[in-house]
Amino acid sequence: QLQASGGGLVQAGGSLRLSCAASGSIFSINDMAWYRQAPGKQRDLVARITRGGRTNYADSVKDRFTISRDNAKNTVYLQMNSLKPEDTAVYYCNGDIGGRYGMYNYWGQGTLVTVSS
Repeated sequence: QLQASGGGLVQAGGSLRLSCAASGSIFSINDMAWYRQAPGKQRDLVARITRGGRTNYADSVKDRFTISRDNAKNTVYLQMNSLKPEDTAVYYCNGDIGGRYGMYNYWGQGTLVTVSS
């Protein structure tokens, strides 16, 4: 249901843009979010966006990352600027998707972001 893309290797100070597209029989999508999980650590919220466009961010990424969405394309984006080595993690998208059988929470497969110093 959720397919993430856009990860890769980048030098510190660089930028990457992640995308996550929802597919299938979709009636509506409420909140969408990006989480990340570094090796040996728990999965943490990076940013969240409501259907209406309200956003919130983890303190560690404020003023560097921007979450956005295109409701017509059922896609959420994460623009990551001024990347730091500590941003290295697998990034997962997450969404509350309503379909024929109700509203469920889905995870994407994860995309690896590696920031070299």
